[in-house]
Amino acid sequence: MQRENVEFDSEGARLRGWFYLPSAQTGPHPAIVMAHGFSAVKEQYLDRYAEVFAAAGFAVLVYDHRNFGASEGLPRQEVDPVSQKRGYRDAISYVQTRADVDASRIGIWGSSFSGGHVLEVAAIDRRVKCVVSQVPQISGYQSALRRTRADQVPALLARFEADRAQRFAGGAPAMLPATSADPAEPCAMAGADSHAFFAATAAFAPAWRNEVTLRSAERSRENEPGVYIARISPTPLLMIVADADTLTATDLCLRAYEDALQPKQLEMIAGGHFTPYVEHFDTASQRAAQWFARHLRPVE
Repeated sequence: MQRENVEFDSEGARLRGWFYLPSAQTGPHPAIVMAHGFSAVKEQYLDRYAEVFAAAGFAVLVYDHRNFGASEGLPRQEVDPVSQKRGYRDAISYVQTRADVDASRIGIWGSSFSGGHVLEVAAIDRRVKCVVSQVPQISGYQSALRRTRADQVPALLARFEADRAQRFAGGAPAMLPATSADPAEPCAMAGADSHAFFAATAAFAPAWRNEVTLRSAERSRENEPGVYIARISPTPLLMIVADADTLTATDLCLRAYEDALQPKQLEMIAGGHFTPYVEHFDTASQRAAQWFARHLRPVE
């Protein structure tokens, strides 16, 4: 397979990533657009997924979200779910301009925070012909209820208000660790498994930084992609759900899956939120590749 560095415009910022072409096949190819989750960059295992998809005969675009990694955008390290979803749609527009891509056969893949993004994008953008959503965030509000103890919520909201006032006055944004080894330290993604996953990628993903703006956490609480799930049909949906996920809670994912209409398929894997990237990578990637192959097959 071939891989090239590419970039495209998304509302005034250049988003950068990799474009993969399958080997020994004539195009135009069906294509898959994919990006990572909350604070993550493409080097954190997305190249492995792209290689599996390219080996299955797909062109693949992998890119960093606005404000992260190789992509442009300010403030740095700010997660904005609205602009990230628009980035997916601009990425689709980019791949459709390429002569080596069949513009009528576009799939999207997302995981964790972007697993929620692809649910919404697939529901509102009919250029998407197939979607894979892996361990997705379904509801920012419901997730926040589980991550922050009720007695700590007033202090958190007060921090959001103070940060908003500081920004309005021209000050720098407040920052928050993305993960922490200290369970008592406030961070965006609490839990030992979160910290272990990101710490283990440091050697091959130096662009990742263990911080996000505080407003990223506020915007995550406002993000509700699950409300779109019944609107995805007739676009085929595969959901990959971990049975012991505490970051994007298993029960929220399963309840959302029940609300989705056919055609749909559920793949359960054992373990926590990050197991699809490592321990169960083969299962997660192969099931996704099979779903894309089933629904993005060449037009006879």
